Amino acid sequence: MGLRASTPSDLILIDQDYLRCIQGRKVIMADHESTVLGAIPASHAAVRELYSYLLGEYLPARYPSMFETVKRTDRSHGTSRFVNKVTGVESPLSPVPEDPVAALKIIAQTVEDDMFLLQQQEDTDSGPGEHKSIAFICCHPAGFDPSEKLGKGLKTIHTPVPAYEKIGSSMERYFSRVEVGKSVKRVNWSVQTHTRLFAPRGNHVYAGETVHEASSVDMETARLRVELQTLTRLPKTRALVFSFKTYLYPLADIKAEGLGPQLADAIEGLKKGSAPDMWVYKGAGRWGRAVCELLRS
Repeated sequence: MGLRASTPSDLILIDQDYLRCIQGRKVIMADHESTVLGAIPASHAAVRELYSYLLGEYLPARYPSMFETVKRTDRSHGTSRFVNKVTGVESPLSPVPEDPVAALKIIAQTVEDDMFLLQQQEDTDSGPGEHKSIAFICCHPAGFDPSEKLGKGLKTIHTPVPAYEKIGSSMERYFSRVEVGKSVKRVNWSVQTHTRLFAPRGNHVYAGETVHEASSVDMETARLRVELQTLTRLPKTRALVFSFKTYLYPLADIKAEGLGPQLADAIEGLKKGSAPDMWVYKGAGRWGRAVCELLRS
């Protein structure tokens, strides 16, 4: 799994192009809201806790030049407000929006990270209870439809992932041991031949799909896609927050920095190890040869 200890500062990451990214997320939500936002009834308490923590505590403390909380005298709009000083948007803190999707949308228009809320089910005789997806913000999906994961457990969510059955049980146990205040993180990467952050189709290859190898790849549009993923437990509801920030790096830039051969080796390494089918799943059967040739040229 490649997990290692993290700190609260990694939960939400903000870059210099914050405003452009937030504007892009708003467009994605306007066009694909049912795909990128969702919640089941069992998530309401966890969504409220996440909302109150991020907007009422974390963001104003972590990024005080960008966010603050204020008191308003107009009680019809709530007495406590969260202010995004970059966008000029104010959002209610007290009371928290009743509709969980409305609360998630405000979060999604405030931070660049995507998030899945996971709630552990009751333990069974065979081991810890399964973690189920109960709510999500996912403006930047890579090869999957986030709405199709809602209400499902980790095993079902990861059914297409090669060799997941080998680590599924240990992953459930690890998730159940994540403690409040002790976050963990990992990095996931892939390559795509386009520049889109919103990519629910095309990045992955699923069972039954035909793979056609590309004879060439446009280095001007091809990207290394990197996700910095974190796991954090909420103290009251005990829900897990699986969050990830997505970065796109032009392959042309990686090659110009002299790192082309290193990335090519990593791509070809997808064929090896305990999950050689990862080569096909990540789409390398389409672009792998052409990309590696360009990176080494």
